[in-house]
Amino acid sequence: MSKIYDVIVLGAGPAGLAAGLYAGRSRLSVLIIEKGQDGGQIAITDEIENYPGQVEGDSGPSLIARMTEQAKHFGAERVSDLIKSVELEGDVKKLVGAKGEYLGKTVIVATGAFPKPIGCENEGKFVGKGISFCATCDAAFFEDFEVFVVGGGDSAVEEAMYLTKFARKVTIIHRRDQLRAAKSIQEKAFKNPKIEFMWDTVVERVEGEEMLEAMIVKNVKTGETKRIEADEEDGIFGLFGFIGYNPNSSLFEGILDMEYGYIKTDDNMHTNIEGVYAAGDIRVKSLRQVVTAAADGAIAAMQAEHYLANKE
Repeated sequence: MSKIYDVIVLGAGPAGLAAGLYAGRSRLSVLIIEKGQDGGQIAITDEIENYPGQVEGDSGPSLIARMTEQAKHFGAERVSDLIKSVELEGDVKKLVGAKGEYLGKTVIVATGAFPKPIGCENEGKFVGKGISFCATCDAAFFEDFEVFVVGGGDSAVEEAMYLTKFARKVTIIHRRDQLRAAKSIQEKAFKNPKIEFMWDTVVERVEGEEMLEAMIVKNVKTGETKRIEADEEDGIFGLFGFIGYNPNSSLFEGILDMEYGYIKTDDNMHTNIEGVYAAGDIRVKSLRQVVTAAADGAIAAMQAEHYLANKE
């Protein structure tokens, strides 16, 4: 018979790893299930300035590596699998994956979110062929090329600045006439000689043979369209999308209460099902940052511990 864990954590981003760490320290049996690489969005973020205690120049991957090692140190078991279905009612919850079934007395959902598409025509054809949603993954491919960044929030501007380390020119395309990023981040971007801005603009269509070679942009105020082509010598340019995220919650539709796809919880991470918690970017909250995700995970783990103690 399959082992019944005290806690199953679904997702190994900051929320999931923090949950695994805290549950392990409480001497609970813990299984962390992750379908891809640890870290979620933070694993593809070059620089983190707002995580308390973070050393200047330290990266998302290095922070996640330390979190992963901590969870392992306190006994959290690991498995790599894609969960296909869940049964969350009752004293023992069951998660069915591509590789096997997993049983737990409690479940912490920390599945995070994934990047929203840019929303332009032909976008899917050029993902990985000029279009990217990860600067740290793909910046090196655009060494000395021209790149464009769609978005105006913290992530868009931070990643644009990172891209200037590689690209000869970075243009931020934003549908409004001012950025939404924090003022301190904006100030750095405006001072960067490699960054230019295309205000009140959206990307309508992307074109090319095998690789991204051209795009049509539209001014949302005037309605004027403009065709932008890759430099003749380059033959390609980069287009990076950073316009927000969609919650990775389809597995729980009709099972857990949601709001716009995000899982509803109370302040203690409780969902509408007893013994099931949600933590991090997947849940309804006002601020989605590494520090709040880690806090969510810690709270969820301790609530799971209290739940199990009270059932004995």
